[in-house]
Amino acid sequence: MNGNSLGKAFKVTSFGESHGKIVGITIDGCPAGLKLDEQDIQRELDRRKPGESEISTTRKEEDKVEILSGVFNGFTTGAPICMLTWNKDINSSKYELIKHTPRPGHADYTAKVKYGNFNDYRGGGRFSGRITAGFVMAGAVAKKLLKKVLNIELIAYVTEIGGIKSKKISLEKIRENKEKTLVRCGDLETAEKMEKLILQVKSQGDSIGGIIECQAVNLPIGLGEPVFDTLEGDLAKSLFAIPAVKGVEFGSGFEVSRMKGSECNDPFILKNGKILTKTNHAGGILGGISNGMPIVCRVAIKPTSSIDQPQKTVDLVGKKEVEIQVKGRHDPCIVPRAVPVVEAMVALVLVDHVIRQELIKRILKP
Repeated sequence: MNGNSLGKAFKVTSFGESHGKIVGITIDGCPAGLKLDEQDIQRELDRRKPGESEISTTRKEEDKVEILSGVFNGFTTGAPICMLTWNKDINSSKYELIKHTPRPGHADYTAKVKYGNFNDYRGGGRFSGRITAGFVMAGAVAKKLLKKVLNIELIAYVTEIGGIKSKKISLEKIRENKEKTLVRCGDLETAEKMEKLILQVKSQGDSIGGIIECQAVNLPIGLGEPVFDTLEGDLAKSLFAIPAVKGVEFGSGFEVSRMKGSECNDPFILKNGKILTKTNHAGGILGGISNGMPIVCRVAIKPTSSIDQPQKTVDLVGKKEVEIQVKGRHDPCIVPRAVPVVEAMVALVLVDHVIRQELIKRILKP
């Protein structure tokens, strides 16, 4: 596998498998002088770990982070940072039963064809949502760096599950409410409906997907490197690295195709001496470069592939069509646990571009 690294100035490399010994991440390019300890990372990991509610998988992982390098006396040293967490609650027996019958919707078949008998099929191996624990570790460092350097804040939240849509509410209300609900939706009334739907789908042995929106505020103008390293392009690449993401859009997204130019264009205005835009259909990015407005992006998360219902597949050894019913511990809806992962991936791209603009040098001093 050659695609396990992301970023240029702030480069992360992911490692580990779902049912292997560990999952983790290395960061190369974090500047020296950032105050950092394991609790900074643990707070973010705790937001995505499994087994925390009745709407998530019953797999129980402590997900306790260990920082192995790059931090000394409570500060980053400038050397590569290596972080990991151990996989402890592993039961691979169910995967032995289906290793020759790929799950519909999962990467079992494509991974088997590409890597042959060497592919680790247990729990989905490298293609499992379990590897996002490493993304969140690195994202925690990136988020802290962005906050310290430029007071950049990232906030992701669920806006839709199974067709149930949240009402439009303020960012302040989202901040206040989203962690009060199991589904991380800022609209408390809608969140209750979402939870009931997930439990209903779970009782049927099925799964369901949804949409997560993320905003990044207080960004400087000028982040992004056209034409092949545009901010949208790099963000989309990072977000599509999250298993189960099947769609990404910015600002008004696909809705712009149904608008006129007079409706879609964001008029420039002056506010307290600053140039802003009256609307934000562009989602904070013009020409692949941040324009100073909040970056707004959304990701579509598909339903979990592993479901406790009969599905048609092919026995790769016997070369015949069969039915498969996946047993084991799976999320009926992965969307709420993906919220901190989305924040992490956006943070990784933004901090990479901030460092490429050399904006960090003016803050982190010896």
